[in-house]
Amino acid sequence: MTRTPLDQPRTSTATGPTAVSARALGPDLARGLLLLFIAFANTHGLLHPPGVDEIRATPVASALPDRIAAFLGTTLVDGRSYTMFAALFGYGMVQIMRRQESDGVEWRGIRKLLRRRGRWMVVLGVLHAVLLYYGDILAAYGLLALVLVPAVRYGNKRLLITAGVWTVLGATLYAFFSAPTDAATIATVYPWTIEHNPLEAMLDRGVTILFTAPLLAVTAAGAFLFGIWAARLRLFEDPARHQQLLRRMAVIGIPISFLGGVPLALYTAGILHGTGEDVVPVAFLHSVAGFAGGPAYAALIALWTLRIKQPGRVITALQATGQRSLTCYLLQSVVWAVFFFPYLLDFGHTMHQWQAAILAFATWALTVLGAELMRRRGVRGPFEVLLRKLTYRR
Repeated sequence: MTRTPLDQPRTSTATGPTAVSARALGPDLARGLLLLFIAFANTHGLLHPPGVDEIRATPVASALPDRIAAFLGTTLVDGRSYTMFAALFGYGMVQIMRRQESDGVEWRGIRKLLRRRGRWMVVLGVLHAVLLYYGDILAAYGLLALVLVPAVRYGNKRLLITAGVWTVLGATLYAFFSAPTDAATIATVYPWTIEHNPLEAMLDRGVTILFTAPLLAVTAAGAFLFGIWAARLRLFEDPARHQQLLRRMAVIGIPISFLGGVPLALYTAGILHGTGEDVVPVAFLHSVAGFAGGPAYAALIALWTLRIKQPGRVITALQATGQRSLTCYLLQSVVWAVFFFPYLLDFGHTMHQWQAAILAFATWALTVLGAELMRRRGVRGPFEVLLRKLTYRR
């Protein structure tokens, strides 16, 4: 194993988390902005109009506004936003490790800390799925922290090769589960969408997350490992030093991501129709391209921060949202519950994709406003505080 400068043994106990004032603008701004993409991605998975087939929980569109929403969602959002968050999650693990090492904590203590954080993320993720949203990603990221924590000490070559292997495995799994779902079986696949008993619906989502969390972890592992590599370079913390690399990532990655998503988008937008044999190969391409897109978005945002001399109100609010990304992510799910649970407003069978996109934007905007109000009052995100207390035991 190749040892990095972070690997020198230390002997003291774990220190606390990084102060808000010491956090870099780039990663937080990326999280704040890409929560909008998360909102777009999550809402269409809650739409199940009667008699309509679905591809990866996206209803196959027929009306023009829905076709546009489906096409843009597939090419720009789906399989892109969660890879960026996975990369930033891996990035954050190295930041935690670096902070611990600078305060004299040895590797054994750091590994224990990171895995404790991962375990609590799994717990929070399962609760999130049971109570609010079946497509939770927290549990998946927690599993990555538990299983792949040794990767923070891999040599760069081994790290990138491993990331490539996981990317192929994840894309293969993604493609396998992308075959069209017949309208007649959708209620069987998503039973909570018609279940009017809250306890039964919670049980259904609880069983589902036990399967979906490991699957999502596999599909996100490649981006997670890339994030570890990026953190080694301080890629998003110090964009001035890495402008050339960041430009290449953005200029090459975003077109690849978009073009690689077009074939699948033709199916989700209802322009083309096909069986699983037609859709699965283009879904594999879509997924591989998404691993380029997520980090490319983060690179573009990092370059943008170089032009920000003095953050204005909008930038400050977006940064505050990124600093409270866990809280804002969970607040989105509260909105989804109100609008889509069968025993509440139950819009899942009647809302169009273009309407869901407007709801997603409005929900994200409200969380940005809420995060800014918390910032002004000096209040940290309650779920960030909870996770830190559980992780650091203080």
